[in-house]
Order: sequence, then structure tokens, then C-alpha cells
Amino acid sequence: MQQTKNSGSAPTTSSILDANAYQGRGADGTLVRRRADVLASAYRLFYREPVQLVRGSGVHLYDADGAEYLDAYNNVAAVGHAHPRVAAAVARQVATLTTHTRYLDAGLVGYAERLLATMPAALDRLVLTCTGSEANDLALRAACAVTGGTGVIVSEEAYHGNTALVTGVSPSLGPGAPRGEHVWRVPVREMAAAVAEALAEMSAAGVRPAALLVDTVLSSDGVHPDVDGLAAATTAVRAAGGVLIADEVQPGFARTGATFWGFERHGLDPELVTMGKPMGNGLPVAGLAGRRSVLDALAASTPYFNTFGGTHVSIAAASAVLDVIEDEQLQANAARVGHEFLTALREVAARRALVGEVRGAGLYLGVDLRAAPGVDEPGTTTAADVINLMRRRRVLTSVCGPHGSTLKVRPPLPFSSGDVDRFCTELDAVLGELEAAAG
Repeated sequence: MQQTKNSGSAPTTSSILDANAYQGRGADGTLVRRRADVLASAYRLFYREPVQLVRGSGVHLYDADGAEYLDAYNNVAAVGHAHPRVAAAVARQVATLTTHTRYLDAGLVGYAERLLATMPAALDRLVLTCTGSEANDLALRAACAVTGGTGVIVSEEAYHGNTALVTGVSPSLGPGAPRGEHVWRVPVREMAAAVAEALAEMSAAGVRPAALLVDTVLSSDGVHPDVDGLAAATTAVRAAGGVLIADEVQPGFARTGATFWGFERHGLDPELVTMGKPMGNGLPVAGLAGRRSVLDALAASTPYFNTFGGTHVSIAAASAVLDVIEDEQLQANAARVGHEFLTALREVAARRALVGEVRGAGLYLGVDLRAAPGVDEPGTTTAADVINLMRRRRVLTSVCGPHGSTLKVRPPLPFSSGDVDRFCTELDAVLGELEAAAG
């Protein structure tokens, strides 16, 4: 088990931000160079050849030259880029009124009622924020308030956001990011035993547990939607006095197909659930759902207000997203097309010696790549080559995992069978090129 420590001035190398990052500055006068000259160096661009996107529609994106790309990566526009119903709802509301949550708003209350109805009955209160980072920050504060503990358990390559508090529980940001004092990292495999060991170490160190915080598809760890031991780990944490925080920023809102929320696939009933990215289809809205007793413990000591969390415009977008998911049956589509996608990717894997394990749930899939054909070593360079060759073929995806060797395939929910065929055809061709070059 690894308890993270403050790491001082270590280099900033992130498994999720740097594995697919543009490394240059661009020629004088180009947009790339102008960008580098005015934006902070912490910003990253994708791909060896950055893409300038100017328009989106459904699962398609278009660059400044009019070229069309298949989007197999962006879960922010979960119901499709520039969805007309979301755009219309936002346009109507922004032309009418937008202000904060300290005035009565029937739309806000109705949305909270509707969203909480998708969750277990015990999760009966909602707090709205702007980002998933804020939601996870608030969840950790609530967990510490209700338990009196400070110990937090996360997965080895977890990413939960970028506030000071959640950076401390996001080891995927790299060794240069400050770590929380009482944070334990556990491996994805054999999670129940690893969590039990972490709890024992906490006890020996005199640290009281506050929470197990987990993304329920373990996306930054390399996409592990069916990890064993999560339920047993939750039971152990609760027995030690902690709570479960389910981070649904990645798997939530019907993405896994079988269920609306990722935690449901594991049979879990969390004390706290965080959500973000797909909630407003590109509008900055996120939230924290929790049990009243847990959220009241935080409110008793610290009031919370967020100027832009839950504005009229954000609620209009979020409500329209729920409408589209329901009316266009996108959860069923994620289940059906996701199964087709998983099957097709495994067929590619059977033909290509550069591919290892393929995992997935609904429209969230991970494809492990090897360093060389038939060699069971992480293919960091292989993955970088694959995503850049796919980008040249106008199919966009990225990578994840501790070695940046897993393709992260996470398209908008309207992805179709034809889109699956296109993705797999291009992936098969790219892998064929790389295998031929390897001899």
C-alpha cells in the first residue's frame, strides 16, 4: 500500500495530461505559437499535430479547413455536440433571466427532484457547483465533517479534479502535484484486500478514515469497469467509520448503458455522489448528491454558496440533457452500441498482436496496447503512435492508464453502429501499419 506524501519539487509528469500532449511551440505567427505566447504553460494541447476545431454536430467535429472528424473521446457533449434541444433551451433562458440560487426558482427545484429520482432513495439532497472538481472538493469536506476522520483511500492513478484539496487525491497528476497528508493509494486489482491493508495502516498511524473515493469505471487507471472487490472494500471502509464517495463525472448519466449511474453496476449505495462533465452538455454545471445527514454535518459548520452553481441557464441545459437522454433512449443506445463496440474491438485484438486486453461498459472502453507485437509490456509509445495516426485518419481518441498505454474510447452517447465500424476499421489499419513497420 502506498500512502502519498508531499513530494516537494518533483517534475510535473501526468499520466492523463502529458501522455497525449503537444510538445512544441509552433512557428511564428501561427495560432499554436500565439497561444503559447499568451496562455500559461500549464495548458496542454492534444496530438503531435494540434487540431483547430470550429464546429460540432452529434458525434462529428469539424476543423478550420472544413475536414470532418469522428469524435470517440469527448464525454462533455454527452448527448452530442451542439444538440439543438440543449442549444434552444440555453438560448431561451439566457435571453430571459440568469441569476444565482438565493432566489426561488421552480426550475432548480424541479431539476433536483428529477435528478434525485434517478438515485437510491437515501440520496435525498443536492448541491450544485460549476465543475466536478468543486463537487469532489465539497464531497471530501462533507465526508470529513460527518466522520471526524481525515484518511482518504483512492485508486493508484485516480483523478478527481484540480482544487488544492482534490489535487491531493489525484495521483495521476504526477509526482510534482502536492499530495494530501492522509491519502492512501490502492491498486485496482485485488482492491478489497488492498483497502483492508490501507485501513490497517491508517489505524496503526492513528488516522481515522473519512472516505473511499472512487471513479466507478476507474477511468484514469486504464478503464476498469468490472473491478472485483469494490463492494467488499466499501463495507470495510464503513465498518472503520468512513463513507463511500462515488465519483460519477466519468461513468454517470447513462454512459455505462446497463445503468444510469456507474455505482449501480456494482450494487453500491453511496453516501455521496459527485457528477459533472456531461451534466450540461458543455455548460459549466456539476453537483453533489448526498444523504441529508451527511450534508447537514457540513452545513452545520460551514455554509456553502456558489455564484454560478445552479444558475437558471445551467439548469436549462441540465434539464434539456435529461430530456434528450430519455427521449432519444440514449441509455439503451449506449448499452446496445457499446456491446457492439466491445465485440468489434475484441475482434481487432484477435487479429493484431499489438493489442492486449479490451475492457468496457456501455460507451466507455479501454484498449491496452503492447510495446511490441506479442510482448506483454505496456505500449506507451505504441499508444502515442496509434492516437496520432488515428488523428490523421480523422478519428479522435486519447490514452489513459499508469503508462499512458491504454486507448480511452469515450464517445458521445449517440454513437452508432456505423461509427463503431469506422473506428474499428481505422484502428485495424493503423495497427497493421505499426506491426508491418515492426517487422
